[in-house]
Amino acid sequence: MPVSRHIRRLVATALAAGAVVTASALPAGAHDGNGRHDRDRYGVVVGGVQHSTPGRDARSNRSLNAEWVEVHNTGRHSVDLRGWTLTDSDGNRYRFRNVRLDGRSSVRVHTGHGRDTRHDVYQDRGYQVWDRRDTATLRDDRGRVVDEDSWGRDRGFDGDRRDRDRDHDRDRGFDGDRDRGDRRR
Repeated sequence: MPVSRHIRRLVATALAAGAVVTASALPAGAHDGNGRHDRDRYGVVVGGVQHSTPGRDARSNRSLNAEWVEVHNTGRHSVDLRGWTLTDSDGNRYRFRNVRLDGRSSVRVHTGHGRDTRHDVYQDRGYQVWDRRDTATLRDDRGRVVDEDSWGRDRGFDGDRRDRDRDHDRDRGFDGDRDRGDRRR
């Protein structure tokens, strides 16, 4: 009987080792053509958007900084965003400089001028970037698409934004109790 138990353990160990080797040999595709991105690899997503700030002072720094895209790390480990880019559908690009995004934290990328902090960075632009119908694409330092978010296409701009935001957050793993007090509706 001891020989049989020993053989079963050896076989089980060999099978487990084979599964580990097989799993580690699979490529982590950036964008596999089926809508999947490297968000699974990094745990970093486009977490929220405030676009097209209203009002006549659309070019004031205050108005430009009210326009932002939030990048959220859903994982437990920090991610170095140095060299990563955030682009819109018109080709405007922001390159992250010295940003280390802690686990389960966010950074807002504002359009206007300001002093970068751990939670807010600034593109230093003098014009609005994010339109009513646009796409924010986040790429890693190798140019692979990590995540993207489009708005204003599925439902018109006049659609219920709260429902769209709730759907957007659910798709990205946020819970419904997230603080939305500072978001415009």
